Order: sequence, then C-alpha cells, then structure tokens
Amino acid sequence: ARALLQQLPPQDCDERYCPDLAEEERRQLRAFSARRRREALGQGLACPVPGPCHGCPCKKCGRRLNKGDLGISASRLGDQFWHPSCFSCHFCHQPLVDLIYFQQDGRIYCGRHHAELFRPRCASCDQLIFMEECIEAEGRRWHLEHFCCLECDVPLRGQRYVMRSGRPCCRSCFDTFFAEPCQACGDPIGVDSEEATHQGLHWHARAACFCCSLCRKPLRGQPLTSRRGRLFCSETCSLGRDASSTASDSSDSAFASAPSPDS
Repeated sequence: ARALLQQLPPQDCDERYCPDLAEEERRQLRAFSARRRREALGQGLACPVPGPCHGCPCKKCGRRLNKGDLGISASRLGDQFWHPSCFSCHFCHQPLVDLIYFQQDGRIYCGRHHAELFRPRCASCDQLIFMEECIEAEGRRWHLEHFCCLECDVPLRGQRYVMRSGRPCCRSCFDTFFAEPCQACGDPIGVDSEEATHQGLHWHARAACFCCSLCRKPLRGQPLTSRRGRLFCSETCSLGRDASSTASDSSDSAFASAPSPDS
C-alpha cells in the first residue's frame, strides 16, 4: 500500500485529496488528470511470451525472452516485451505496482514521476503546483504559502534562510536550535558567523576563539596540532601544555568556512 501511494499519489488525479486548492487550480487538476488518463495511462499485461515473439529482446535489458517465458506487454508501446523485474519506472527504477504505468516518448513511468515531467511538485505538501508562481530553492519547489520555517512556520518568501535536512529554517530558529557551540567560548556559531572546523569540532573563526590554547596565536589558515580537543600552533606549545607526552594526537591544517551559501 505504501508503494502504491508513492507511485500513484492520489492527489495527482483526485481533487478531493487537495482541499486547499483554489477553483482555478481544481479546474487545471481535473484537466491535467483527464489528459493523462486519455493519453498515457496503461496497464501492463503479464502473459507467456507467444511463439512468434520467441527470442525477442527485453525492451529494458536486452536479454532474450523465449517462448513460454513470463513477460510483460504494454499496449501503448507496441509489440514490446519486458521481464517482470524490468518493467519499472524509467526515473526511479521501482517496479510498477500492479503493472500500472504511464508512457511518455516510448518510456514507462510510475504515476508520480510521469506527472513531474509536466508539473512541479511542492516539497512540503507533495501536491502538484498549478499556480503561476512558486518558490524554487535547492533544486526543489514549493507553493508560495508553504515555503516556511520548519520550526516556527514563519513565511520565508524573500527572506534569508538555511536549509536543514532538506527543509528551510529561518535564521533565528537555526541559531536557537541547530547552531554548533564554539569549543572556545561556548556561544552558538550563528548563521552569520564564520566558522572553523577541525576533527568534527567547531569554533568561531575569529582570532579570540580559534587560536593556540597556550600562546593564543590565531590559527586561521595556519598549521596546527591538536591534543584532546585543544588546538596548538606548534609541537612546542603542545608539549608545553602537556610535557608528559612526546607526540601530539594529530597535525593538520584547519578548514575555516564562510557563512553557508544556503543562507
């Protein structure tokens, strides 16, 4: 059932699953669905390969199908056969549940990805977008009213944001809930702050935070040595911090990042 809902979203063809659509959008959805059913919808037929088709190649993999082998035929695509496992969506490669397919330019698709050839899909509500305007960000699209902060739901159209797990987040919520704490001062590293990282730990990139733990020399763009989460500008400073050791845990150059381009 989950696979069927994924491959054949009911909201792509039935306005009852889209209660918030305006009347013009409903009209467009009805016309869109009717056109797809008329021009592209089909159901594969599972049957033994007939004698005249003995040795014919599978449309997808090219391997032979012999007389009596179980094959899938698609009436909208002519006298072609597929292995059952090869009868899958051209885009997502998932087997087509109950062998229901849509065809376009000689290829077969599940309902979801066939619809997306013609209309964008909202990353929030999973409905097709019939409005003239939509929001596009990070290669995905949203209804104008659905491009909101994942935490506080404030609309983000025209505002700065940060992507978090594929969803937009306002600057305030990012700083409150997701910003990494600085290893030096303990304050969150906000979206507008430059950040330095090393071995999975984070610092403000400013000299007061990202510096040698002993002599306080700024380390941005400089070689460094780390020991137990502390940073040192040299082996000498490292040994000065802990003279009982003769070698540091690691030696590397730190990476200092600018604010995320997503913001």
